[in-house]
Amino acid sequence: MNNILNLIGRILISSVFLISGINKINQYHGTIEWMESFGVPGILIMPAILLEIIGSLMIIVGYKTQIIAMLFSIFCISLAIIFHNDFSNQMELISFLKNLALAGGFLFLAVNGPGKISLDK
Repeated sequence: MNNILNLIGRILISSVFLISGINKINQYHGTIEWMESFGVPGILIMPAILLEIIGSLMIIVGYKTQIIAMLFSIFCISLAIIFHNDFSNQMELISFLKNLALAGGFLFLAVNGPGKISLDK
């Protein structure tokens, strides 16, 4: 049962980023404008899309899981600090904490690995 739950957990935690990466492609110019409004260079959208889509798929299938999970953890913390730092806005505070919680989930995955239902095993 643990192996099935590990797989389900990997799918759930990755789905947020897989969908986000696809949305960034569909809303490419709008996302660049939004990023630049925070002082983030729009060129960084490409590595973000690649991490979100390819990294999510790698986590789901369990390939190089621990490395990708560490990258996602750093990514989540960076997103929280850069984009969700207006703590006077409750939704931004919740988004900040959500990103920290996701970073924590990815740290668990980085430390414990993907389980037996994975390409890594």
